[in-house]
Amino acid sequence: MSEYNLEDKIVESAKKSQEFVVEKRRDFHRHPEVKFEEKRTAEIVETFLKDWGYETKRAAGTGVIGVLECGGVGGRIVALRADIDALNVEEENDVPYKSVISGKMHACGHDAHTAMLLGAAKLISDLRDSFNGTVKLVFQPGEEGGAGAKKVLEEGHLDDVDAIFGIHVWVEVPSGVLATRKGPMMASSDGFEIRIAGKGGHAAHPHLANDPTAPAADIYNAFHKLVSRAANPFSPVVITLPMVKASDGYNVIPESVEIRGTLRTFDSNLRDRLMKRMQSIAERYAEGWGCSSSFGLFRAPYPPLVNDSSLVDFVTEALQAIGPIVEAEMTMGGEDFAFYTQKIPGAFLQLGIRNEEKNIVFPHHHPKFDVDEDVLWKGVAAYALLAYKYLQLS
Repeated sequence: MSEYNLEDKIVESAKKSQEFVVEKRRDFHRHPEVKFEEKRTAEIVETFLKDWGYETKRAAGTGVIGVLECGGVGGRIVALRADIDALNVEEENDVPYKSVISGKMHACGHDAHTAMLLGAAKLISDLRDSFNGTVKLVFQPGEEGGAGAKKVLEEGHLDDVDAIFGIHVWVEVPSGVLATRKGPMMASSDGFEIRIAGKGGHAAHPHLANDPTAPAADIYNAFHKLVSRAANPFSPVVITLPMVKASDGYNVIPESVEIRGTLRTFDSNLRDRLMKRMQSIAERYAEGWGCSSSFGLFRAPYPPLVNDSSLVDFVTEALQAIGPIVEAEMTMGGEDFAFYTQKIPGAFLQLGIRNEEKNIVFPHHHPKFDVDEDVLWKGVAAYALLAYKYLQLS
């Protein structure tokens, strides 16, 4: 079969997989599992992979690696990755496939990623004699704050991989459009926490207490000023402080206050400078109000996601059969695929799912987030085409 005809065959097979992919996506959506609890998801994935001839192993606890040695001549190894975890979000969609687990939801599209990569796994298995080399499928747990990619790397599962590709459904991109970009694509993400310890008391007698909410308020305001005074305006950076926990009583001065937030940037040196400044600000304000403070990270920091420029050129050419690739916008969101691109040449793509006619417009992590299922076949085709075309490279 000629290369041209095989590309047509891949696209045709991807379209035929649509029913299976939607069915599996809805099943995963009904049964969301948050980071490192993805036992049911992993069992389903592993069962399919074994049936299709893949050698499987577990990774990062609840992840699955599938390895398929294909026919033909070639020693390259290509990896395709899908994240599989859900979020602690209460779903508000009124759909037949609504989450059946209270307080948990696939609000970022990882159910779609898992289903698309399963569809690609079957397609690649069916056409394995036409693929030159080895395909590794990475069904990765714990992307949402768990740095699951880092654990996969630390366990050595990808030590022999020549390139890695990942796809994420993206609600800011029109449905069916594929997007990527050279170099930095997604920001680093540091989750930090500050604990301010004071002396609690009655709201009527603040002079008898050391009120930790006073330095907390100063720290909150100072952090937002910090961006405009410590960062070059041409270097994007965002500090967000969405969690401030103090007293549960309106008439109680708390013993302590906890602040949690994120720092996001594309500049590693700026990140280091800002973290030091933030710690210093917290310590000085706390001390000035007669309190003490601690500053640290509550989860593993995510580095910036930087795509390999030559692989982006390759992606642009390899996926012409399913439409042109547009340039993705840089985003301040974090993504642990960045750990892979630090160690392995890699490229990350967005598959647009925004469809205003279907009211699929809500942002990632929103209780009404949903996916335009009609374009999931494109994710299947993209995964399979990238594997096939990369393994064809001399």
